[in-house]
Order: sequence, then C-alpha cells, then structure tokens
Amino acid sequence: MVKSMYAFVREAWNKPDKSEVENLLWNRMQAWRRDGSVVRVERPTRIDRARSLGYRAKQGIAVARVKVRRGGRRASRYIRARRSARMGKNRLTSGKSIQRIAEERAAKKFPNMEVLNSYWVGQDGKLKYYEVILVDGHHPSIKSDRKLAWIGKNTHRGRAERGKTAAGRRGRGMTTKGFGTEKTRPSIRSHANQGK
Repeated sequence: MVKSMYAFVREAWNKPDKSEVENLLWNRMQAWRRDGSVVRVERPTRIDRARSLGYRAKQGIAVARVKVRRGGRRASRYIRARRSARMGKNRLTSGKSIQRIAEERAAKKFPNMEVLNSYWVGQDGKLKYYEVILVDGHHPSIKSDRKLAWIGKNTHRGRAERGKTAAGRRGRGMTTKGFGTEKTRPSIRSHANQGK
C-alpha cells in the first residue's frame, strides 16, 4: 500500500530530532520567541495532526499559536518553621496542564470562537508552543457542515474553560473508566460535596 503525504509528515514529526523537522524548529523558534503570546497563523504547522483533530481549510475555522511558560508551579518559600523536605516547595504540579492553559488563552483572545482542539508544535528551555484550532459556530459554512455544526449549540459555549476539549478531558481523568475512577465523575469537587 502506498503511503500518503500525511503519513510522511507524521513520521517526521514523531521523531523531530532524527529528521529535517529539528532544523526547521530551530529556525522557527527564534522568530516565535519574538511574537506575542497568542498569534493567529495562516495555516497549521503540522497539517497531519491538525486534520486528524478536526481542522479543515474552510471559512469559520482559524488556527492560533500560543506560547506558555514551561515547568512546575512557582511557590514562595515557607517562612514558618519547617525542615526543607516538608516545605512543599519542590515538585508542585498545577491542577491544569500547560496545554489546557494554552487553549484557555486562545479562547480568551478570540471570544466569538470555540476551541475545537490543540496540539504541540515545539518547545525550548523556557516556553512551550501549541497550535489551537478555533471554530466560529455561527458561521454559515460551519452551520451547514454536518461534522462541525454541533459546536454552534449553546451547550458548547466555553468548552476550553470547562475542560471539554481532549486535553481538558485528559486532565479531568475522563479518559479512564472502571475500578479506581469512582471519584472522577462528574467532577472531583462535586463528588467531595455529595456526602454533605
């Protein structure tokens, strides 16, 4: 069977350090660092990944590149009496993934659009870069599209902020089912308040 163009692109991005992608990223990253936090891009950097997540080159769909800081949470040193190991300063993980933060920033920048999905496009020592696919649910070409018309409904307002995207569902623990996940649904907070 003959491989498609998307298959070759996917292979190159799966191992960026062993393909031409590494050189491309090195040059692009220098330009991206000088750009703003949320920048609309004309076309996706990773066309294979974008299309698999729902991107189509049509009116009503936009792509934005978002840069977010890397690393764990910044916490101030505990001033009261504690030994260093018990201060809770190191290994602090935020409740949201950096990808979710990127999606929320894109949603805030484009208030008339909803976040469909996002994917990684690069990182350096200080920053991570994600491209976020945004859809205008009220655009005529989206309303007439059977596969995308659902995003215009009121129930899908604020998808990124409510953790309804793929990255959000992963962070909320919705990708696992069965034994050991009793307290994840419908959410951790609502489950904690059920006994009261």
